[in-house]
Amino acid sequence: MQEITLVTGNRAKIINTTNKLKPFGIKVNNIKLDTIEIQADTAEEVAAYSAKYASEVLKTTVLKIDSGLYVNALNGFPGPYTHYCDDTITEDGLLKLMEGIKDRSAEFREALAYCKYGEEPVVFSSITKGKIALKKSGTHGYSWDFVFIPEGKRVPLAHFEDQERFNLWDDSAYTKLGEYLSKNNK
Repeated sequence: MQEITLVTGNRAKIINTTNKLKPFGIKVNNIKLDTIEIQADTAEEVAAYSAKYASEVLKTTVLKIDSGLYVNALNGFPGPYTHYCDDTITEDGLLKLMEGIKDRSAEFREALAYCKYGEEPVVFSSITKGKIALKKSGTHGYSWDFVFIPEGKRVPLAHFEDQERFNLWDDSAYTKLGEYLSKNNK
């Protein structure tokens, strides 16, 4: 069985990545390592830089995931600064910024950066489209789950238990990564 080292301390990322890559015969190991997160315009750039950094430090092949919430009416903000906004203005601040705004369309972009030691990262992306709720609601998940309504649903992600919530995300990046690893690492 092929193995990959996911660099994160995020329990949800570990569970989700393990479940998504298992059908491809890929075992996900995990290590928590503080990585440098550059100031960049996209989650893809942040994930790629962090993956390269982690691979060099650990001297092994790694997977690093970065994601961001991009709100159209706010010109893509918070985008790659989503984690920072989560720690500072939180979803309450985002709702305040959105007061009086009719266009509530938004998307979560997830970037998976796979990096072999000594090589450049390969990045796979997926986008979950949706909108920002008028107010927080729900009891499951954390952070943006209380305000992000995925396309085709009428309530925020926080209304769905973990497994159902995981299934509402676009997981095409995991499929692309799994196919890439199956093809290129035999």
